[in-house]
Amino acid sequence: MARKIIDTGVTDCLAHEEDGIAVITLNRPQARNAMSGDMTAGLERALEHVERDASIRCVIITGAGGAFCAGGDVKGMAARSGGGQGPTLDERIHLQRLNQRNTAGRIHLMPKPVLASLPGAAAGAGLGLALAADLRIMADTAFITTAFAKVAFSGDYGGSYFLSHLVGQGKAKELYFLSDRVSSAECLALGIANKVVPAADLEKETFALARRLADGPPVAYRYMKENFRRAALGGDMIECLDLEATHHVHSGLTEDHRNAAKAFVDKTTPVFVGR
Repeated sequence: MARKIIDTGVTDCLAHEEDGIAVITLNRPQARNAMSGDMTAGLERALEHVERDASIRCVIITGAGGAFCAGGDVKGMAARSGGGQGPTLDERIHLQRLNQRNTAGRIHLMPKPVLASLPGAAAGAGLGLALAADLRIMADTAFITTAFAKVAFSGDYGGSYFLSHLVGQGKAKELYFLSDRVSSAECLALGIANKVVPAADLEKETFALARRLADGPPVAYRYMKENFRRAALGGDMIECLDLEATHHVHSGLTEDHRNAAKAFVDKTTPVFVGR
């Protein structure tokens, strides 16, 4: 299938789709893909497109030029701090909330698998974007850092929420307070990374994993994500059991389930169509 370009409206964030897999690339390599206004706007557009397009079955988010995302553009922040008329405090807070909901929030709520592929550093808000994904695959040379304490920020883009659920509050607080670098090997041991591969193999391994996800059962994946999200939000045991039961029965009525059950009996490979 030919590659189809997804129009993000900017060059700081690029996107394309091929054979059911969408790739969103944070594209400011000269700044280690630090987030700009254009990048955020482009990422918002790309995420909305891939969520609405039913032909897209899996989403990859990665960075250009050897980094994933260095987080906020601290140099740009310093340059803008010199004065001039800008948004009010309330306006800035509202815009920040919208940015976070439309990026990290949308990644987390996306009803299809999202895979973050880290060729290098993921820091600050960039780490938040990676943590919002369902799975993370890292080059062995990559690392993460919350970085916020080093620039006197408290943190954004959902990092405190996602990291707490991955590693527990004690470890998450340590990573935030100290802002140390965490190697790919430690990320794997902590459960932050699902897979670590040689840097030269990252693209190949990312697409191999994305292909498995894209070939999987879309309706079941949607329900799985809702089940996990309810559990993460503190749903009690009975509430989670009841939601699982509802989703399990619904998925059992799909064409995908019927085809998969027959393929299991026939010892063939099922083909999932999302119905």
